[in-house]
Amino acid sequence: MSPTITYAYLDNLMTKDDEVFFKQLGKRIAELRKEVGLTQVQLAEFLGISQQHMASFEAGRRKVSSSDIPKLAQLFAITTDELLGIAKAPAKRGPASTLQRQVEQVKNLPKNKQKFISEMLDALIKQQQSA
Repeated sequence: MSPTITYAYLDNLMTKDDEVFFKQLGKRIAELRKEVGLTQVQLAEFLGISQQHMASFEAGRRKVSSSDIPKLAQLFAITTDELLGIAKAPAKRGPASTLQRQVEQVKNLPKNKQKFISEMLDALIKQQQSA
């Protein structure tokens, strides 16, 4: 067995407490992913991992990397504490919450795509105001 495989294997060993924690975290990630309308494939691409790896995260079979926690929290427009289940998430505010998540997603896009989305949004707002 090569050292890389050994280390990868050891990284995924979990205590019973770890299993409970990562299953709960995986469930939260899956719920939030669905809330923002992303597929496992899309979220996996965002994190730079495979869809199978993402499915293992969501099922709690694999530990989520500590470097992925802030990325996920930012994408879902929540705090890392909320993502980890440490702090209670604020009550949902309906469309404003969805809009905030969309804004956070746009912030993570390349500048040229941000500009395109901004121009489209401006055009839609103008159209709605004149209707």
